[in-house]
Amino acid sequence: MAKTLVIGGNGFIGSHLVDALACDGHRVTAFDRFGSRTPTFSAPDVSILTGEFLSRADLDEAVKGQDYVFHFLSTTSPATAESDPTLDIRTNVAQTVELLESCVEAGVKRFYFASTGGAIYGPQGQADYSETDRALPISPYGIGKLSIEHYLHYFQTKHGLQSTSLRISNPYGTRQKANKKQGLIPIALRQISLGRPVIRLGSGSMIRDYVFVQDLVRMITPMVGVDTAFDLYNLGSGIGHSVTEIIDSIARVVGDEFAVIEQPVPPTFVDRVVLNTARYTTEFGSVPLTPLDEGIRLTHEEIRGQLNG
Repeated sequence: MAKTLVIGGNGFIGSHLVDALACDGHRVTAFDRFGSRTPTFSAPDVSILTGEFLSRADLDEAVKGQDYVFHFLSTTSPATAESDPTLDIRTNVAQTVELLESCVEAGVKRFYFASTGGAIYGPQGQADYSETDRALPISPYGIGKLSIEHYLHYFQTKHGLQSTSLRISNPYGTRQKANKKQGLIPIALRQISLGRPVIRLGSGSMIRDYVFVQDLVRMITPMVGVDTAFDLYNLGSGIGHSVTEIIDSIARVVGDEFAVIEQPVPPTFVDRVVLNTARYTTEFGSVPLTPLDEGIRLTHEEIRGQLNG
């Protein structure tokens, strides 16, 4: 099987991807800071490589001998990119270009990039978005992701580095850092577990495409080592849920009453983003999706266990 490197292998999606790749028999290396944290993935026989994404030397060492590189690390979130757009440019965009240079020098066969389907299409007022629709991001986070997608095209044209961009919707689930400012579901569940009110942006009418993280990685693994028909895929549930529907689902799962406080919607938030995943399902088939209440239940159990542990 292939030698695979997951940049951000101890993160939310990256750790689940490490487990899935190892389960499929690939030789997996997880690159991350790690530090004092124990690995969040559970697969045995995974090579752990501690390093800094912002170190070119560490990236050069990480990609040596690898067949496939999965870039699932971000130095910013939508909120931090919003507060300092230059940080996203200096760290995410510029350092990803250096990572691509390292991959070219190491002879990597294909590069898989975790882009965004939630922010990249912008406010175009469509029922859903396919890969052939224009990308018109209005947030620094989405602009940075689109910039990297363009650099992937450059490196493929200039250096022959094959790549696949994965426009991921709104993933949620276990191992997501509930104390960070990203992800309605884990943030709300943590607030409730701490006896605090849930913050709702706007009236609750905003619609997003939520996908359980283990469903997401099941979409990714069939693409590994395959000469795919396209170099860009939407990955999501293809189903839209409003913020109100998410909060109602959370209420059913936790079984307790909780306060909800409304705050203004940031101007760079779009009203509706649902991904059309027909390109993926036509080529790879449908992945059975975890029901929303079940995914939230699993996420809630982990968060409650961490707070009580």
